Amino acid sequence: MIAELADLERALGCTFRKRDLLEQALTHKSRIYEKSADGQPSADNEQFEFLGDSILGFVVSEHLVRRFPAFPEGRLSKLKAHLVSAARLHEVAQELGLGEYLFLGRGEEMSGGREKKALLSDAVEALIAALYLDQGLDAARDFIEARVIAPTGLPDDGAEATVTDFKSALQEKAQILKLPPPRYTIVAEVGPEHSKTFTVEVRLGSDWSSQAQGLSKKSAGQEAARLLLEQLGAQGR
Repeated sequence: MIAELADLERALGCTFRKRDLLEQALTHKSRIYEKSADGQPSADNEQFEFLGDSILGFVVSEHLVRRFPAFPEGRLSKLKAHLVSAARLHEVAQELGLGEYLFLGRGEEMSGGREKKALLSDAVEALIAALYLDQGLDAARDFIEARVIAPTGLPDDGAEATVTDFKSALQEKAQILKLPPPRYTIVAEVGPEHSKTFTVEVRLGSDWSSQAQGLSKKSAGQEAARLLLEQLGAQGR
């Protein structure tokens, strides 16, 4: 695995000072739950995912404000939603071949974890955190601008990006309809602790609701929001 991680470092254009940070960024919680005794990483990447999500949001926001100083907040929000979406991060993971480097538990490995969209997009966020912790904000910013932002070819004329953050879009719709914010509830969790399927319900006002499943609470919430937006569109709202 060390040689493989060296390949990843070459793809990233950097060498980690603390290799254990890179290893942790690539360690799924299923590896820890199975308590592997082969000397591999002993901490998963969930906290790194949390930190990386915040760093990604900050760097993307900073980039957009500097690049499009005349844009209103609504347009900036749409561009940001596209760039930080799970769909975009999944593309980044595929471009890096990130799935090949993940530390997974046996069950997750057998269920195709190396190709799961949610798992891979989370790993990109964790990788951003590892870069930040090891080499500072400039290294994380360089990665985000080169790997996340630049390949999308954001239009300088401000053309709209495809909506991929459906929860943000539903929040905007609620404001337009003068309704309280959408309410999300986890109504079911099925499967082993390290590989659950979540069912999330979203309600908007007293008249609209939808449910959806996903491999994470985040993905289930996004799909529920997308379905509810479709309902509203079909009713001309």
